[in-house]
Amino acid sequence: MDIGLTKKVENLKNEVRDFIDNEIRPKEDEYFQDVGAAGSRFKFTSKMLSIINNLKQKAKSKNLWNFWLTDSKDGHGLTTVEYAYLAEEMGKCRLGAEIFNCSAPDTGNMEVIKRYGSQKHKETWLKPLLNGEIRSAYCMTEPEVASSDATNISLKAEKKDDHYVLNGEKWWISGAGDPRCKVYIVLAKTNNSTENKHNNHSMFVVPSDTDGIKILRPMQVYGHDDAPHGHMHINFKNVKVHKEDLLLNKEGKGFEIAQGRLGPGRIHHCMRAIGQAEFALEMMCERALTRSAFGKKISELGANYDIIANCRIEIEMARLLCLKAAWMMDNYEPKTAAPWISKIKVIAPKVALKVVDEAVQLFGGMGVSQDTPLAAAWTHLRTLRLADGPDAVHRRQVARAELKKFKKNEF
Repeated sequence: MDIGLTKKVENLKNEVRDFIDNEIRPKEDEYFQDVGAAGSRFKFTSKMLSIINNLKQKAKSKNLWNFWLTDSKDGHGLTTVEYAYLAEEMGKCRLGAEIFNCSAPDTGNMEVIKRYGSQKHKETWLKPLLNGEIRSAYCMTEPEVASSDATNISLKAEKKDDHYVLNGEKWWISGAGDPRCKVYIVLAKTNNSTENKHNNHSMFVVPSDTDGIKILRPMQVYGHDDAPHGHMHINFKNVKVHKEDLLLNKEGKGFEIAQGRLGPGRIHHCMRAIGQAEFALEMMCERALTRSAFGKKISELGANYDIIANCRIEIEMARLLCLKAAWMMDNYEPKTAAPWISKIKVIAPKVALKVVDEAVQLFGGMGVSQDTPLAAAWTHLRTLRLADGPDAVHRRQVARAELKKFKKNEF
């Protein structure tokens, strides 16, 4: 099992790190300070667009683009293991993933269109997404059902002649607040079979400006709206979708497509979470060595030596598990790799959240303020323990896989 850093990826990693330090991070505060200046927190000012577009153009000109397209001629041809090292670097700043065109939910949606979409879908939506010209959203979760079980999804898609009519609500639709979001991938219920509930759902490609789609409100994460990206509550009322926009051109394939999409997306989140933990530990150490209280460096007070040591140890453990899960994805079929993805989906956010929380504690009042990225990182990581499946669901998957070794045909 080879999960080491190759020379090729080491060079790319250094390029990504330098670009983040020298190009992205100096512009982040300026970008986020302008949110809301256009009259709405979900509109871009000319300054915000200029910052984003200029940074994207620079990244693209340096060929620091679409790393996530693993094992593909359209990207760098990286393995999932190799991409992990780059995604970790991107997690160290808020705009990192988008600037390199490697951000959620776009990567997952591009993967869906690339694997399951028609030639028309690829030309209309995949091409501008790969070029970073538009954004997208994935519409799965709903307010009235436990969406961690995808078979519960209830938004209806009723077939009428050459189209489907969608009715229902979705919420926590990340990225739908962005005015550049032009297309939704929507999971909807097309059948009501009680015999095979995994064949009751289908996936549709839906332009975001289709008649009948209404954004009801931005959902708030611990009181923050994550503008201009946003997590929106959306109503679909008599939304007409042409039958050609049914993915795979076949009903009942929604669950299969969703599982194929969520695997890579989950591990990408974990890779970036480890990057957030690394950055928080770096901030913690610098703070501990440059601030004094009671006549001593903060590093020498209380249990801070132990805290810093434990943070380093747990980050290393999480990274190794993440790389093992990535290696499983590269070398085995999705069903075999799935429990490993679940393992890291539980561990990475928890470890990163703990490290960020320790950094907040060491920074004191400043740690919960807008003057460091720690508060935003904490809310993001706490939310990540729910996104793409809560901890309990992933632990269940791990336990089922473990028990199967001893009790065949029981699950």
